Amino acid sequence: MINLPLLKIGNHSPKYPIIQGGMGVKVSGSKLAGSVALHGGVGTIASVGLACDHPDYKGWNYFDVNEIAVAESVKKARESAPDGIVAVNCMVALTDYERQVRSAAEAGVDIIVSGAGLPVKLPEYTRDFADVALVPIVSSVRAADLIIRKWSRQYGRLPDAIVVETPLYAGGHVGATRMENVTDMAFSLERVVPDLVKYLEETVKADIPVIAAGGIWDRPDMERAFELGARGVQMGTRFACTEEGDADIRFKKAYIDARPEDVVVIMSPVGIPGRALLNPFVRKYISGEVESKPCIAACLSHCSYLRDRSTFCIAQALVDAYKGDWENGLFFAGSNVAKCSKIERVGDIFDELVGG
Repeated sequence: MINLPLLKIGNHSPKYPIIQGGMGVKVSGSKLAGSVALHGGVGTIASVGLACDHPDYKGWNYFDVNEIAVAESVKKARESAPDGIVAVNCMVALTDYERQVRSAAEAGVDIIVSGAGLPVKLPEYTRDFADVALVPIVSSVRAADLIIRKWSRQYGRLPDAIVVETPLYAGGHVGATRMENVTDMAFSLERVVPDLVKYLEETVKADIPVIAAGGIWDRPDMERAFELGARGVQMGTRFACTEEGDADIRFKKAYIDARPEDVVVIMSPVGIPGRALLNPFVRKYISGEVESKPCIAACLSHCSYLRDRSTFCIAQALVDAYKGDWENGLFFAGSNVAKCSKIERVGDIFDELVGG
């Protein structure tokens, strides 16, 4: 058993090098993030769609309410873990990306994690919040290089950490731009993590920790990531299926019932591959028969449903999943979801991962 590395993200050092991944819509809200932060990890709120069941949401004020909901979620998570580290995951692909980032920063979040596109303007949106650490998500050294060059040239700063998400195993939007990239071993953690560590040390010459994501489940998975050079790991699926997870009990039951063959990769309305459970809704979509509920709020900057109605409103489908609607929801999950055999407690997961 190897020793756990020290993970320092900007001015923030969690007790354990474990980041709970952001999962939307509302699968990782303030309750889950607060609990993870309380137990010594980095608890992450997914900012997307937080307005969906907010009491102030009237159907026409989605963006205004979502901005309020982001701030409220940060504050609620902080109440659960006053001394813990709280992050918000903001997707670049969102129409209100800038508003969500600014809301999280103004609410006092510790870290902003950003993917589903290249977060090239993230330092601009957080310019007045020097203590907020900025962490882009990439799947290749090339993407990291593009971000670093842009940030360094235009803003005079570097990322405080970088998450490497492998499309081989990650849940939800998997970090690949094309379907053929999903199974390409060039995007494996075994290839990208060591290469990125070397690039940061030898080319950038900066102490930027690398965090491995995708397929991390237990202590051996963590140790393999650390052996590759990662100083932290990000885990999503396992934390989603916890008592503290914000999703409906029927969402968690879907995870428990899932078999390996129930996990599929589809082309998301965002225009990138996503990994999900093969439920009735996804079966219809794959066969070309899907009928979508109306668009919630034009929440994506690029959306194939809004463009030509060829897909579906992903926000509505994710809301349906969060509420436990097996027939109509889009249940994003990682490739290891079949390992979910029961609803766990966050504290028990940490005891298993770091005990001894």
